[in-house]
Amino acid sequence: MSSPFDPGRGAPEVSVVIPAKDEAGNLPDLIAEIARALEGRVFEVIVVDDGSTDETPKLLGEMASADPWLRHIRHPHSCGQSASIRTGVRFARGAVVLTIDGDGQNDPKFMPAMLEALDQGSPDVVMVAGERQGRKASFAKRYASRGANALRRGLLNDGTRDTGCGLKAIRREVFLELPYFDGWHRYLPALVKREGGRVRYVDVVDRERRYGASHYGLWDRAAVGVLDLFGVWWLMRRRKRIQSPMEVFPDGK
Repeated sequence: MSSPFDPGRGAPEVSVVIPAKDEAGNLPDLIAEIARALEGRVFEVIVVDDGSTDETPKLLGEMASADPWLRHIRHPHSCGQSASIRTGVRFARGAVVLTIDGDGQNDPKFMPAMLEALDQGSPDVVMVAGERQGRKASFAKRYASRGANALRRGLLNDGTRDTGCGLKAIRREVFLELPYFDGWHRYLPALVKREGGRVRYVDVVDRERRYGASHYGLWDRAAVGVLDLFGVWWLMRRRKRIQSPMEVFPDGK
């Protein structure tokens, strides 16, 4: 694998952030696919190892030695998906952050279309979110996701069909402004709109997980999802006007 990004010279255009826990079986192919999808762009890949206990740390150490554009950030203990994404954003050096799940179900081939949608949007378009077609998940997960999405749309009016897709492109400076809480990655479109930004959408096709099992489960999400939803609703209501400040200079200056 190769990339035009030289870590010793300047900053990349794009930082890809992958939250991963015990994904040693999926990461090599996923990282190779990302490199192919972003060929011709200046990019870096940041894998946030969320307290993995499998071969993930060893694997990433070996891969990062061969490819200096690959960065391994580790949580000593598992902190969850939202915390992992936030860690990756804080370490990112690119002006745009692309997020993708570490299980290989998100297909990196849609990344160029997402970056193009962001580049071609108006200045207030600060996020492009993937919306899954033909989702590959169990009936229970699809049913629960459908109900949660309907409830979220009705309460937040965020205009988003599917917030569970891990593929998202967001300008880093906006990402860092968003209020953080565990579970925050499921409400990014609403939180971006709360800050006055616009969101565009790209249809993406989901894939089967190749190896292992999900480490961020259905019941873990359901246990706190309702409280999170009403918390975001409260945040939306508490932002009555978007500031558009400008510096005013004395005449002639």
